[in-house]
Amino acid sequence: MSSLSRDALARLVAAHLPQQGFVNLGIGAPSHVADHLQPDSGVILHSENGILNIGPRPPQGEEDWDLINASKIPITARPGCSYFDSSLSFAMMRGGHIDVAILGAFQVSQSGDLANWSTGERNGSVPGIGGAIDLAVGAKSIWVMMEHTTRDKAPRIVDRCTYPLTAAGVVSRIFTDLAIIDITPDGLVVDALLESASIETLKVVTAAPLIASGSMRTIGLDGTIGGI
Repeated sequence: MSSLSRDALARLVAAHLPQQGFVNLGIGAPSHVADHLQPDSGVILHSENGILNIGPRPPQGEEDWDLINASKIPITARPGCSYFDSSLSFAMMRGGHIDVAILGAFQVSQSGDLANWSTGERNGSVPGIGGAIDLAVGAKSIWVMMEHTTRDKAPRIVDRCTYPLTAAGVVSRIFTDLAIIDITPDGLVVDALLESASIETLKVVTAAPLIASGSMRTIGLDGTIGGI
């Protein structure tokens, strides 16, 4: 079964951001969303390391390594971009000033529990919760952007998280390389599905019950949906 590339997934997420919204991009895959945001969207991107109104990555060879995002990736600054210290950055995150935070995850449960800082394994790597816990409880909406399964093909969307939680019941929408899934009081609702997949094949790689939306949309392999 085909799946979206990371760039296509970032394009899909960028197309769904609220107009004029303040959006935090988490470390890793979410940072790519900046590369696909339309200049006229009015979206203001926030980076945890103290930058507001960041732009896409610069062309290769034109990087300014003093200008990076929280993933340590070179970025550009949009007109009106501002810089500030960590205390102000975290005050924005904790104080309800971020409309949407886009985070990566190891697991998300059917009730919106988020596990994205540790797998609980003692393999020599140091787990780092970073600002995820502040965003999880401070942002108005939490969206997760991730591959649908692990490299070993284990489901990342589960009935109950087995990894240490970052926060409970905070995720409202999941974007994967196969689908867009909304977390609702009625359960996990598939809002959009990759054109090469079916609801049956999606259920095989999801360890929680899924409900097909009555108006389920189709995602192209380039990460676009008709009309978006």
